Amino acid sequence: MLADILPLLLRGVGVTLEITLLASLLAIVLALLAALAKMSHARPLRWAANVYIEVFRGTSLLVQLFWLYFVLPLPPFNISMSPFTVAVIGLGLHIGAYGAEVMRGAFASVPRGQIEAAIALNISPWRRFMRIVLPQALVNAIPPGTNLLIELLKGTSLVSLVTLADLSFRANQIVQVTYLSREVFGLTLLFYFVLAQCINLAMRLLARRVSHARGGR
Repeated sequence: MLADILPLLLRGVGVTLEITLLASLLAIVLALLAALAKMSHARPLRWAANVYIEVFRGTSLLVQLFWLYFVLPLPPFNISMSPFTVAVIGLGLHIGAYGAEVMRGAFASVPRGQIEAAIALNISPWRRFMRIVLPQALVNAIPPGTNLLIELLKGTSLVSLVTLADLSFRANQIVQVTYLSREVFGLTLLFYFVLAQCINLAMRLLARRVSHARGGR
């Protein structure tokens, strides 16, 4: 029986991994852009960033997914997306809003003296940002960012409610047929745990690599 269960669960793991990877990339981009917009001198950019952050942090992820999947196809929006696209965009928007505050704090943690020294040396704003501010901010953002990526992974369990056959969907499907709740959900917990530890390890390696790169300059 276990030999029949594992292939189905592994197919669900594959879908969960795809969603996690793509949504993570979207969340990182959105977090960076929203943090920069919130720190901008342009009031419209700050306003837009604040609206995005507060809306997606202040509402339920499940409702956001339902809204994207069930409401957007209705007039006046008439925007239909596949369950997979909804999952990636919904999770990316949600976690990106939390990540924006993490990135804003990481940018603020860069010593002001270094920035002032770069200005005194007539280093261009773009080079100053890419060579001094961003590398240090990324190192500072990795620990809280790791927690957010693990939250994103766990949030993928909700996408089964918009008909996507992820790990949680496959587990429920198997239990309804086999009634092996203990075995199936035990394996499901194990898979989520292993995936979370993989994220943790990957982010530690990234932090070490970025730190070494900074030290080598």
